[in-house]
Amino acid sequence: MASGKQKSSVQGKGATASSSEIVKTLEHFDTPAPADFTKEDDLAAYREMLLMRRFEEKAGQLYGMGVIGGFCHLYIGQEAVVVGVQAALKDGDQIITAYRDHAHMLATGMEARGVMAELTGRRNGYSRGKGGSMHMFSKEKNFYGGHGIVGAQVPIGTGLAFANSYRGNDSVCVTYFGDGAANQGQVYEAFNMASLWKLPVIYVIENNRYAMGTAVSRASAETNFAHRGLSFKIPGIQVDGMDVRAVKAAADLAVEHCRGGNGPIILEMMTYRYRGHSMSDPAKYRTREEVQKMRSESDPIEQVRQRLMDKFKVDEDELKGIDREVRDIVAEAADFAQNDPEPDPSELWTDVYAESVPQSAN
Repeated sequence: MASGKQKSSVQGKGATASSSEIVKTLEHFDTPAPADFTKEDDLAAYREMLLMRRFEEKAGQLYGMGVIGGFCHLYIGQEAVVVGVQAALKDGDQIITAYRDHAHMLATGMEARGVMAELTGRRNGYSRGKGGSMHMFSKEKNFYGGHGIVGAQVPIGTGLAFANSYRGNDSVCVTYFGDGAANQGQVYEAFNMASLWKLPVIYVIENNRYAMGTAVSRASAETNFAHRGLSFKIPGIQVDGMDVRAVKAAADLAVEHCRGGNGPIILEMMTYRYRGHSMSDPAKYRTREEVQKMRSESDPIEQVRQRLMDKFKVDEDELKGIDREVRDIVAEAADFAQNDPEPDPSELWTDVYAESVPQSAN
């Protein structure tokens, strides 16, 4: 792995640095080489990514059947990002993301049945059936949502990092957002505060190349999102988000940077979603050939599968067995989610206001 050593300044005594020199000065890190995964590492990554893929496929199926209502944004194709990042974290670190969030929940250890039950609006969902796809939380797993407002999770994630700094712990907050959200004003207000106060926050920009139906090249003047923090002195790394090993290596570097008291860092994950922006999106803004090319050449799960077979000589029957186990977990979750009772009507009046705190006597 490349070290996180800061590059020397290009500005000599009495010299005036050009804009290109300033950019070079602020690019603290080189992209590290992919992590060296063991057989056990690859098997764990394969199982986790496969669980996410099968879960999302089932969610799409249930949405088509009308069992899941509201909005539903699938993560299919992007699994390596959250699996690689999560592998670099420790207990106490926090996660916050946007509305394409089911895989992030599973990555933190939230149960598939609870996530699916929330999708179907049932009593034992993680938000007791009241949040749906975009609004699930688990304080126990340090997962703070699931947010439907584009970019709104970025200042909240920055606030979680501020809390870590204020309390003096060494926890970091991973704040995920997409290439579309990267153009929101509140993102840059958060960047400024995070850099000013050297907050331990990792901004993970999941660049899946389309903000809803608009290609990055049509919506962003600066398409290298790793550079988006440079005016705030936030370093950034561009990462192959389809390779779980590359993600893990970059996340390791970012975590070390934050825990060392060096402030925020940006990881731009170059990834791709196979499905439309949401279940109602026919995705006519790109060709079938484009999607198929990504599937055949860069699929994150297939990369690990081939490596397990070629490098570690894992038998195909063993991999099929993992697939069967994962399918069983997802099938059980779907069955549970369709048979779990709906919330009691009284739930309409809970979690609306914070409970009043008794004032201490003077």
